[in-house]
Amino acid sequence: MTLRPTLAETLSRARADMRMGLPVVLTGPGEAILAAAAETLSAERLADLRALGQPFGEAPALAVTAWRAETLKARAYDGDIARLAVPAEADLAWIRATADPSGDLMTPMKGPFRSLRGGDPSLSATAIQLAKTAHLLPAAVTLPVADGAALAEAEGLTLVPVTAACHALLAAPELHPVAAARLPMQAASAGRVHIFRPEDGGEEHYAIEIGRPDRSKPVLTRLHSACFTGDVLGSLKCDCGPQLRAALGQMGAEGAGILLYLNQEGRGIGLANKMRAYSLQDQGFDTVEANHRLGFEDDERDFRIGAGILRKMGVSKLRLLTNNPAKLRMMQAMGLEVAERVPLKVGRTPENAAYLATKAAKSGHLL
Repeated sequence: MTLRPTLAETLSRARADMRMGLPVVLTGPGEAILAAAAETLSAERLADLRALGQPFGEAPALAVTAWRAETLKARAYDGDIARLAVPAEADLAWIRATADPSGDLMTPMKGPFRSLRGGDPSLSATAIQLAKTAHLLPAAVTLPVADGAALAEAEGLTLVPVTAACHALLAAPELHPVAAARLPMQAASAGRVHIFRPEDGGEEHYAIEIGRPDRSKPVLTRLHSACFTGDVLGSLKCDCGPQLRAALGQMGAEGAGILLYLNQEGRGIGLANKMRAYSLQDQGFDTVEANHRLGFEDDERDFRIGAGILRKMGVSKLRLLTNNPAKLRMMQAMGLEVAERVPLKVGRTPENAAYLATKAAKSGHLL
């Protein structure tokens, strides 16, 4: 029988559960935890977690990334993450305030925090990674449990084996073409849109093909990450919208090209977290500092997705439209030949001058 969900399907369920505030059970060799996203956990379920652990002397902890721990002045004993003891008197507001930096400047004297040691930190690290890939704040409330499988069965919760999940979460998702159709555009009447769907239940990604690019020669290519505010609303805080239109315009002028529209909003952190980062930028932090205060890396995007789509389309040689050297390195690391980097210097405004300067200084963009 093949009715049982695969690991990829189980992880997709776990992300959906965490977005809805439902805990999931994570199991490792001899250990298990109950984990819920700090952002969506309800007060009722927090009380249930406490009641579940009380007879065994267990109390909830809040797992955060090392970046968030640094902002909180808490020790990260587990490398990339820290597990903070949740005080017995702490309520849901305490958890949210610890996980979410939006109020840090209003209440800067948080803590003191007690960081936990011992046990298997990979369980908590996986909980954070699930929250990240669900586009939630990278923070999870966790509780050690004696028999994770029995608890999952009794409560109807999703059970995730962490040893296998760690590899699956780090792997590039396999994508499959699902539909394609002709689309005349302002940039070119000879346009075609291809839709690619990942096996892991994540967002679909799009390839906009202009003309008939000759696959035997380097193809003019752009990897463009979705930017709702810039591409749709015409935001002046970034250069994304002008870059999108300029790339399509150049492909139209040359008569051929492929633009990949990758649904990795906000450098991969999702639109809600991007708006949180914008709010922090309004408080005086630059784009990288804002991501770090939220608990994210500088850039959470996975450019392997773009390389996979290009291979599916029979493209192996590129003239890459980008100012970002990381895209070149990733394409080359994935076995694609980058014959030329084509600069894309458009969209500078008084409103985004500081943003572009930060990208150049901290992310190495060639502006």
